Amino acid sequence: MALPSKGRKTSRPQKRFFQRRKYCRFCTDSNLKIDYKNHTILKDFITERGKIMPRRITGTCAKHQRVLTMAIKRARMIALLPFVVSEG
Repeated sequence: MALPSKGRKTSRPQKRFFQRRKYCRFCTDSNLKIDYKNHTILKDFITERGKIMPRRITGTCAKHQRVLTMAIKRARMIALLPFVVSEG
């Protein structure tokens, strides 16, 4: 039984997905500020289970992701956002 070589092409066509370029919402819109009291903006960056979404998913730059993380944690401490969403 012969094993396929690494350089051989397969007969299946390659699937190419068009991926839209992610951009930082806070860099493009100077009027949008990250504030722990504005829970409506912060809800866009947490999952339905209450976890903070990573940069590679949201497209936020590193500088604003750090500020966003601190704002979410502060909002959790004063009960504007949940730590964990209960399943029930």
